Amino acid sequence: MSIATENLAKAIQKAMSTRPKVPGFPHLAETLRLAGVTRNIWTLPSCQSLYLTKFGSVVIQGTPLVIGQADVANFNLDALVRAIRVDQAGECSFPEFLSASWQAGVVRYDVDFEGRKVSYYGALEESYVEAYQAVALS
Repeated sequence: MSIATENLAKAIQKAMSTRPKVPGFPHLAETLRLAGVTRNIWTLPSCQSLYLTKFGSVVIQGTPLVIGQADVANFNLDALVRAIRVDQAGECSFPEFLSASWQAGVVRYDVDFEGRKVSYYGALEESYVEAYQAVALS
């Protein structure tokens, strides 16, 4: 295991063990940022997550949302914002958030931990960018 994968695994474990239900994501994001993670690029529906860190890049392959051939939904900003708000309220699991994002036409999203923003993209490069709040970790 490389320094990059070991550091990321420890940061994710720490974030998940101390993460509050609300605001969960900013807490997770700050934990990763402090561990040297600069970006996280999710590709849907494969659920592949690429982490760019000061120690190197690490990929995590999650369970795909789709296997085989499937239509890609049109980018639906209202549905995406609803999915984000439900997640922010702690009313869904992360896999449910990924599924709702995919159903809203998101094919990838990019988390900028240093800039504290998430950019969501559709198949035709439609996009939505949302900033998230800074949090202090205890």
